[in-house]
Amino acid sequence: MAIRVVRLGTPRSAGEGLRIGTVRRPPRGVPKSEHASRDFYDVWLPELAPSEKLVKEAQAAKDERAWAAFERRYRAEMKRPEAERLLALLAALSRQADLSVGCYCADEKRCHRSVLKKLLAEHGASMS
Repeated sequence: MAIRVVRLGTPRSAGEGLRIGTVRRPPRGVPKSEHASRDFYDVWLPELAPSEKLVKEAQAAKDERAWAAFERRYRAEMKRPEAERLLALLAALSRQADLSVGCYCADEKRCHRSVLKKLLAEHGASMS
């Protein structure tokens, strides 16, 4: 049992489990009834996505310094009690079931999901 970090909209891997979308907005032009069948997500959890302002900051980050600033601010957002509870819940669930969390970004290294992966591990999640 574990959590995987995935790119939403890509084909699912065996054993991936429930796919959770940690994005601010649902996929454009895709009916809600097709989110799962088109490999986006089974459940939408925008509470673990960066704020709209931070999404723009991440997209504009051109160097390591700018990315580090984004990571600090995103981590600060994830210290809110609601986010902390969700991270703890996913960590606990990862010890009982296979889950995946994801975002649309092509490059995981420049995506909030790379930080989310660290946060989940820090909360005791079983990671694959």
